[in-house]
Amino acid sequence: MSYLKCENLTLGYEGTAVAENISFEIEKGEYLCIVGENGAGKSTLMKTLLGLTPLMGGNIVYGDGLEAHAIGYLPQQTFVQRDFPASVWEIVLSGTLSKCGWRPFYNREMRQLAQANMKRMDIWDLRKTCYRNLSGGQQQRVLLARALCASTELLVLDEPVTGLDPKVTAEFYQLIEKLNQEGLTIIMVSHDIHAAVKYAGRILHVEKERSFVGTTAEYVASEFWKELSMIERR
Repeated sequence: MSYLKCENLTLGYEGTAVAENISFEIEKGEYLCIVGENGAGKSTLMKTLLGLTPLMGGNIVYGDGLEAHAIGYLPQQTFVQRDFPASVWEIVLSGTLSKCGWRPFYNREMRQLAQANMKRMDIWDLRKTCYRNLSGGQQQRVLLARALCASTELLVLDEPVTGLDPKVTAEFYQLIEKLNQEGLTIIMVSHDIHAAVKYAGRILHVEKERSFVGTTAEYVASEFWKELSMIERR
């Protein structure tokens, strides 16, 4: 059964639709990249899948035991978030909150999970460092470790390389690719369509009243690719 099945979605906020007629599925272990012009509804789709924004129309079915609150999420960073006055350890550990249930504290298993993911992201030595003092690439690794504490099944990333320099961007894409190869299912919003077709297995292209979903090869052969490529070259 699919992790997610979306049927004829209408996305928006405050009663205003920003995208319609979106249908797609994602299977366990896939790497799906969501692309489209600015304002097409990509981030709104992410927030809707996570239950953060109400669905205006259509159906979202979570399968194979997956629930919206148990999805690992790495959102777009704002200036305020980059200046957050907490330690790396505190931020990563907070990713286990969905596992706390009614308990008002972190148990040993959660602390071990946070430690394992910090080591996995190569930031264990930074655990006592204040988040605001880290580089952009280090901050993204911290947030990725936090997201991995929330889920070992599905990771959702909303334009995770925004503001990073080219070298760090390439390293981050390679890191996400490695996580996918290890079995983690990935949904990533990207403004870089060339990186999308390089790393993802399938592409979802979102527009106001239409969408495309298919393999990267099918996408590159489509009119959607040609149109978006022309816009980028302007």
